[in-house]
Amino acid sequence: MTKPRRWALFTGAALAVSALLAGCSGGGSATTGTKSDEINYALPANFTPNWILPIGTAAHLNTNNGSIAQSLYERLIAYDGSTGKIAWNKAGSVATDADFADDGKSVTITLGDRHWSDGEAITSRDVEFWFNLIKANAQDWGSYSEGKAPDNWSSFTTVDDTHFTIAFDQAYNQDWMLANQLSYIIPLPQHAWDKTSASAEVTDADRTPAGAKQVWKYLNTAAGKIADYDSDPLWKTISGPYGLSSFTTAGKVQLTANGKYDGGEKASIKTVNLLPFTTADAETNALRSGAVDYGYINATDLDQEDSFTAKGYEVDPWTGWAITYMPYNFNNPDMGAVFKQLYARQAVQMSIDQKSLSKVVFNGTATSTYGPIPQAQESDYVSDVQEDNPYPFSTKKAKALLTSHGWTAKGGTMVCTDAGSGADQCGEGVAEGTEFTMQVLSQSGSTVTDNMMSAVQSSLAKTGIGFTIKTAPVSSVLSQTPTCTSDEDSCDWDLSFFGTAGSWYFPAYPTGESLFSTGGSANFGSYSNEEVDALIDATTTSTDTSAVQDYSAAVAKDLPVIWLPSPDYQISVKKSGLTGFDQDSLANFHPAQWKWSK
Repeated sequence: MTKPRRWALFTGAALAVSALLAGCSGGGSATTGTKSDEINYALPANFTPNWILPIGTAAHLNTNNGSIAQSLYERLIAYDGSTGKIAWNKAGSVATDADFADDGKSVTITLGDRHWSDGEAITSRDVEFWFNLIKANAQDWGSYSEGKAPDNWSSFTTVDDTHFTIAFDQAYNQDWMLANQLSYIIPLPQHAWDKTSASAEVTDADRTPAGAKQVWKYLNTAAGKIADYDSDPLWKTISGPYGLSSFTTAGKVQLTANGKYDGGEKASIKTVNLLPFTTADAETNALRSGAVDYGYINATDLDQEDSFTAKGYEVDPWTGWAITYMPYNFNNPDMGAVFKQLYARQAVQMSIDQKSLSKVVFNGTATSTYGPIPQAQESDYVSDVQEDNPYPFSTKKAKALLTSHGWTAKGGTMVCTDAGSGADQCGEGVAEGTEFTMQVLSQSGSTVTDNMMSAVQSSLAKTGIGFTIKTAPVSSVLSQTPTCTSDEDSCDWDLSFFGTAGSWYFPAYPTGESLFSTGGSANFGSYSNEEVDALIDATTTSTDTSAVQDYSAAVAKDLPVIWLPSPDYQISVKKSGLTGFDQDSLANFHPAQWKWSK
């Protein structure tokens, strides 16, 4: 989902190295100086990897976890945007072909001649194993959206060891099925993992729902023991170009080339050190000292580009296929009723000056977001309604909108003084005396994010909307702002922000079933709109691009979240001579593609 970065500065080489050791939260030093068989890669500040199982739960969906897992366990069908166009990367996939039936209601997949690191062949049984686990545990799968995969997959049929057929409950858009559904599948080593405990024998437990639940519990329990990743034999049977050498609880990860890998993306660099940082200050300092081969700087530091190029680095913004937003908690027992009023959401959105934020806070390296489709790249998916910004910035108009709906400014803050459901009243469920105040739990570790939140606070104040800011590491933000019902203690949050480098990175086909459909797996604020649900369903079944544009227009107008500028994924800084870093707009990193040219 989201993926941050951030920083500040010390001076002097000695301080830089000490800052790396202190700020690099995994402890221990990274190797300084470049070697043809090693690379030091800086992970986002305060964004600690914490998951290895290639099946994500809601709290473990960040792209760094995904990129690490996919280095060990290749996807059935991997999509990659690093060539400039998002497409199926067959070199990095286990599948070699997908043949859809004429009626569009099934697909037959062909597997390549591939093997696990222990020599066992990767077969249709390994895909069936994944399929059975997901079918039996869909509600616990982080990528689940009701009615989508695996609900829309009616059966799995093995043809032979390298061919299988998945049938659908109806015909679907083939691009969507490949890019947004079948791409979830990751063949898992059934011969090593299909057991209910560490001491149990491997069986076909996954072939019953009860057994699949037990296997799921065993695998997820093991994945929660980060300190055991190095020693647990579970994580030694791999299919990807890299294996795991170490993974500390602080998030320092070392990957080593898998000598038994027989796929199409064989690693050129033997050792990859993934370095976590508690602050972006330490990361920037490590860059200056030469201790990092590939890292990032703050957008506001672009005026210092020459100081990095003089040290042998290249600076290159990394644009993402993403949108950025703050979700409302529509089920909050106090403010949920306010958030459910469209006029209230319109007033908030009109109080956000995205163009100024992009220019001043992001130094021009962010794109205004006016709806649910990425706008930093050209595409046929963005509607005219979204592109033209249905709610231009105007705190004057925003304030007038509130006062025309029963709100009165008292002490600088809008208060509901005319409760009721009439056209000129506060709206259903909004009690008299309610103050229009909101608190955001925002991702920490980013000066840019902090500056943006302060600017938003000032702008909302001009409308009469109170806005307080609380910060926490992104993992805490996600865990403290869950999907909830109003009677749950965990439902006391108003707004959540986890988008320092973009809140949501899409697959190739940018539909909204996870984000904005009722019950969607990443619909954290419990937004629900029957019209939008129907439009989302249409984007998955129609081959006409107007279906996506209709969805784009409706969501842009209905404001399920607060749209914010979408920053470049990061401003990348890499050592000259490091190639293969064609930056993936899907925000994954691909260490097997990297090479040293000198």
